Amino acid sequence: MHFYGTASRNGQGHLTIGGVDVVDLAREFGTPLYVMDEELIRQNCRAYVAAFRDHYPDFDVAYASKAFLCTAMAALVAQEGLSLDVVSGGEIATALQAGFPMDRTYFHGNNKTAEEIRLALEAGVGRFVVDSLHELELLNRLAGERGTTARALLRVTPGVEAHTHEYISTGQLDSKFGIPIEGGQALDAARAALQADHVELLGFHCHIGSQIFDLTGYRVAADRMLAFAAAVREETGFTPSELSLGGGLGVRYVEGDRPLPPADLVACLAEAVRSGAAERALPLPKLIVEPGRSIVAEAGTTLYTVGTIKEIPGVRTYLSVDGGMGDNIRPALYHARYECAVANKLDSERTRIVTVVGRYCESGDVLLTDAAVAADVAPGDLLAVFATGAYNYSMASRYNRFPTPAVVFVRDGRADLVVRRETFADMAACDVLPPRFRPRAEA
Repeated sequence: MHFYGTASRNGQGHLTIGGVDVVDLAREFGTPLYVMDEELIRQNCRAYVAAFRDHYPDFDVAYASKAFLCTAMAALVAQEGLSLDVVSGGEIATALQAGFPMDRTYFHGNNKTAEEIRLALEAGVGRFVVDSLHELELLNRLAGERGTTARALLRVTPGVEAHTHEYISTGQLDSKFGIPIEGGQALDAARAALQADHVELLGFHCHIGSQIFDLTGYRVAADRMLAFAAAVREETGFTPSELSLGGGLGVRYVEGDRPLPPADLVACLAEAVRSGAAERALPLPKLIVEPGRSIVAEAGTTLYTVGTIKEIPGVRTYLSVDGGMGDNIRPALYHARYECAVANKLDSERTRIVTVVGRYCESGDVLLTDAAVAADVAPGDLLAVFATGAYNYSMASRYNRFPTPAVVFVRDGRADLVVRRETFADMAACDVLPPRFRPRAEA
C-alpha cells in the first residue's frame, strides 16, 4: 500500500497521519472528515522555494488557493514565505481574516466584478492578473476613482495544450481564460495596458493546464511567452519585469501516476527562461509559479464511516459511505480516480472488490470503482480515501442539505480543528421565510 507523507500503519493495524490514529480522529471529530498532513504541506512549500534558490535569482511561489483554502491554510502559506493566488472576493476575505500580507497576493479570475475589484484595491492586493480588455478598462476606471494605480500582469494564452483532461486545460487557444497571442489580441491588450492612466503593467502570465506529468508543454509555453515579450518590446518599447508561468504540476492519485518533483519543474522553467531571454536579449524577469494541487493534494485524506454493503451476485458489490459527491465531486465531474483502504483494518488482506458510493440521491455518486478493500470490511468500519487535499473541500456542496465536513490539520501527534463541521442551523442561517409562507394559526 502506498502511503503519503507522514502516513503509516501502527501496531493495531490502524492508519496514522501526523502521528495521530485516524480512528481517534473519527471518534473525536466525526465523519466525513478531511484530514490534512501539515508536515507534508510544509515540505511541499519548502521544496519549491529551495528549488528556486538553487536555479533562479528572482522568483515568487504563489500558492493557488483555489485548491484548498481556509484561514489556517492562508496563515501556513504566510509562515512558509509563499505568496497567495486568489480568484474571488471570498478568497480575498479569507486572506484578510488570516492576516495574510496582501501585497503578496495575485488576483486572478476571468470575470472579476466591480465589487471584487474595489475590495481588492481597498485590501491592497499586490497584483491584478488582467484577463480581458473589459477587465482592463474596469480596473483602470475603478483605480482612478480611488486615486491609485493598480499593478498588473496580463494573462495571455500561448496556444499550448497540456496533456490533461479537457476541462482542466487552460493554455490552448480556445479557452475562457486569457487573451490569445495568436491573431494579435494580446499585443493589442498590452498596448492598451501601457496607455492606461491607473494601471501599471509589470509583465505577463499564462497557465497551460493541470495534473501535468510531461514538462515539454512548460518549455514550449515559456518560449512562446518570451517571444511575445520580445514582440511587445519591439512594438512598444516595454520590457516585462515579471513572468508568471502558472502551476499545474501533477500528483499521484493512483498507481501508475508518475509525478515529477517540484525541483524538476523549477529547473525546467529556469533553463527555458534563461535560454529564451538570452536568445532575445531580454533581461531575466522575476519568475513566478502558482502551485496548488502539488502543495496539498497528497497531504489530504478523507475519512468515511462504512454503512450499507450491498452485493449483487455476478454484478458488483456496493459499499456505501456517509459522504460522497458532496465532499468529492471530482469523480463525477472529471472521472477522477483515487485509492482507498479500510483504515482500521490495514492488516487484513485487501481481496474484496467493491464500488464505493456515497449517500447522495444521484446514480453518479460513485467515489471509486473496483476498489480492493479489506476482505472483512463491515458496516461501522472507517474508509480512508487518499490524495483528497486538492479540490475536495474547496468544491464541496450542500447537495441534499448534507452539512460540509470538518477539516483537521495533524502534525507531531497533534490534531487541530481548522474548519468546524457545518450544522443544520448553519445551512438554514441564510434562509428567509416570508410571512405569507408561514403556517397559519388554527382557528
